[in-house]
Amino acid sequence: MKERDIAIQITDLKKQYRLGVIGGRTLQADIQSFFAKVRKREDPNKKLGQKTYAKNETFLALNDINLTVYKGERLGIIGHNGAGKSTLLKVLSRVTAPTEGRICIDGRISSILEVGTGFNPELTGRENIYLNGAILGMTRAEVDSKIKEIIEFSECEKFIDTPAKRYSSGMFVKLAFAVAAHLDSEILVMDEVLAVGDMKFQQKCLGKMSDVSSTEGKTVLYVSHNMSTIRQLCERCIVLDHGKKIFDGDVEEAIALYSDIKRGNMLPKTDLKNAKRKSFQLGSRQVLLCSAEFLDKEENIFTRDEKAKLRLTVESQTEMKHPCLRITLKDMYERRPGTMVCTDLGPFRKGENTIDLELDLHELSNGIYGTNISIFDYNEYGTVSSFDEVREGFYFEINQESDFIWNQLNWGSMQLARPRVIR
Repeated sequence: MKERDIAIQITDLKKQYRLGVIGGRTLQADIQSFFAKVRKREDPNKKLGQKTYAKNETFLALNDINLTVYKGERLGIIGHNGAGKSTLLKVLSRVTAPTEGRICIDGRISSILEVGTGFNPELTGRENIYLNGAILGMTRAEVDSKIKEIIEFSECEKFIDTPAKRYSSGMFVKLAFAVAAHLDSEILVMDEVLAVGDMKFQQKCLGKMSDVSSTEGKTVLYVSHNMSTIRQLCERCIVLDHGKKIFDGDVEEAIALYSDIKRGNMLPKTDLKNAKRKSFQLGSRQVLLCSAEFLDKEENIFTRDEKAKLRLTVESQTEMKHPCLRITLKDMYERRPGTMVCTDLGPFRKGENTIDLELDLHELSNGIYGTNISIFDYNEYGTVSSFDEVREGFYFEINQESDFIWNQLNWGSMQLARPRVIR
């Protein structure tokens, strides 16, 4: 059997970061902070509520990663938030340097690590195509031969000569993916960017990645929390957990292990203060979801016959007359089987507020569910204003004995009530 050619070889890779602020302030502020530390007083330049770190406290984002990726292979990379997925791709794309280890890459890398990566907002879409081609070492003539195909695939013909700063996030992704997939690079690196595009374009991109891998021999590294796209695209998968590679092999086994890791996140009480939030709300703390806790349960495991009692604590900097709550469920494949909305929470007073809810879970099938939680308000015109939205909320499991096994993958994640036969 002929040995496969290696595209990427990673040996004993480590990436270490120092915690806290490292310089970046004025000399006057640094001197003030230094003398405050010497006198054992509080740092006058510390932001309100900021945690202080020891001078040499560090964090290992990647810890002893060893990985071989072959040419033409489609490799999925999954893991919880903070597992090291994006850091690994940034190191491979030379956005940041490794602390230790060795990386050997055979070929040019084209990467989309976030929306608009490698784009100059002041340049038009057409000019950005040529810019990305130049970065990859292509000549103008080589880009000319592909630009028509790129523009057609991106579905942005009407806006191709408009400055990129006027593009929506979806247009950014469409053009960025079209450029990355069609220009002459041997390795394609994607980090969760397809989540921004519409469903039709996602399927179009997945088909294109499969095509360039099988017909052109390109190597694809794909990071996603959407297990259905991982299953559809990838032929091999690795699982990262706290910076370490804990699995490398079959896609289905990797997804099963990832689900077990999620199961480990089912804590009796979940601290939401430092949870991942929607980016546009990070600077606004007018309303803050603090914690979520299931009452009268030692474990977050329910049958469909139970009524789950949930307690949420919310801190509000102002009084709110008509706050509303939205809980969106996510299954292990990152599909959204349904959303619960409560519009009668009652008024919020200034300070800490406690909300006790009873959740009806009878329509959910067996499995592990995560949540997105949002506090919002709306006016008489139906306009919704979100005050706080947690992307990774609490987890729970439905475990109900049944006379048959419900097939979540093919039938969907929600098991609706059975029809009543009328004689």
